[in-house]
Amino acid sequence: MGFYSKYILPSFINLACKINSITKQREKVIPLAHGNILEIGVGSGLNLPFYDKNKISKLTAIDPSEDLWKKVAVDLKKLPFDFEFIKASAEELPFADKSFDTIVVTYSLCTIPDANKALIEMRRVLKKDGVLIFCEHGKAPDKNVLLVQQFVNPVWKQMAGGCNLHRNIPEILENSGFKIQDIKKMYIPGWRPACYNYWGTATAI
Repeated sequence: MGFYSKYILPSFINLACKINSITKQREKVIPLAHGNILEIGVGSGLNLPFYDKNKISKLTAIDPSEDLWKKVAVDLKKLPFDFEFIKASAEELPFADKSFDTIVVTYSLCTIPDANKALIEMRRVLKKDGVLIFCEHGKAPDKNVLLVQQFVNPVWKQMAGGCNLHRNIPEILENSGFKIQDIKKMYIPGWRPACYNYWGTATAI
């Protein structure tokens, strides 16, 4: 791991994911989670303040980056629910089949190297009546913005730790065995090529 990846990139990601428009998106979806919850790509724990303590039996969070997790600003000892962090890859989840009532993934599908494989794993560990809650940026509907996404993406991906600007989030979900129950799409404030958001819920087929 190089100097940039270890020391600069985690700070860049943490700052980018803390901007106000993204925080407002987190506030919309995180309170929907309930029961035994798995969060994919917890990063520095930016979703933690928005969980509804009255709906949670346990929250398990994974991320492959311990350097990013070390930037967690929440006092974990004061969380009002049972919490566990595990260093793990989304493509190989270390959990038994049908373990979780809710899986939460926010601003992570853009970066996971094999998003389809990761979602297939999520489907495996989600209970039959469980729900996937997602909030992601991705492919823009406007031709000019999409052209910028495609042009910039190779450099952006290198600089932003593997983040892809133009993944087709609904298509990836459906191709991985999920049925979208509810979805909203819009630009949030910011640089438009990185700010077309998809959020909602899905269930395993």
